[in-house]
Amino acid sequence: MDFITLNNGLKMPQLGFGVWQVENDEATQVVAKALETGYTSIDTAMIYTNEIGVGRALKDAKVPREDLFITTKVWNTDQGYDNTLRAFDESLERLGLDYVDLYLIHWPTPEFDDYVDTYKALEKLYKDGRVKAIGVCNFEIEHLQRLLDECEVPPVLNQVECHPYLAQKSLKEFCAKHDIYVEAWSPLEQGGDVLKDPTVLKIAESKEKSPAQVVLRWHLQNNTIAIPKSVTPSRIEENFDVFDFELTEDEMESINALNKEKRNGPHPNEMNSR
Repeated sequence: MDFITLNNGLKMPQLGFGVWQVENDEATQVVAKALETGYTSIDTAMIYTNEIGVGRALKDAKVPREDLFITTKVWNTDQGYDNTLRAFDESLERLGLDYVDLYLIHWPTPEFDDYVDTYKALEKLYKDGRVKAIGVCNFEIEHLQRLLDECEVPPVLNQVECHPYLAQKSLKEFCAKHDIYVEAWSPLEQGGDVLKDPTVLKIAESKEKSPAQVVLRWHLQNNTIAIPKSVTPSRIEENFDVFDFELTEDEMESINALNKEKRNGPHPNEMNSR
């Protein structure tokens, strides 16, 4: 495993395991398999409705709590200062934990304009020692800039949709300038066309690796945190097996050139559902 150091000094695995769209009952065995494979970073959220299932797997894990890195998120309907503090307590209870390593705002929902107050609740949780680090998901540059201007604790990372077809170049440049890591959700484009792209297939063949492994390696070498999700045991193992090879500079550039600003999820400015 490769580790990165967040801007508050906390170390985080660069490759984690996501559980979006995993049913609560299934989450227990899937997370158990991920932990058995070697993942120690698990990414969930209130809206995934599987925090209880994740918590069961963590309780039964042979990995010491201090070696785990657990992330969860506050959903749009729970934003606002007091609501966020309540939502955090509820997530913690479902997970069966005393603290989480990383707590994130799931979407900025700019139409409601309460993400600054929400973030200030995250700052309180951080200062109280109930979370080890705080950050955001799906924030555009203007949303991040407001937090930097109006809040005290800079976010450690911004979790966004990111894959070779949506490289997020300008956002990554802004985040790098402010020592904010980018974490990729849907790093494999949800198993989409990027895994059939001729450029990716050619590199995969030359490396004797799968297209998914090549794309995950691309993320890691681009200094991005990746959280692939799978419920298939063989793919959980395959996605973890990315530390025994490297892409050349030319191979990296050829994958970088695939960017077409293609989103599968909503644009953050348009995601205002509650």
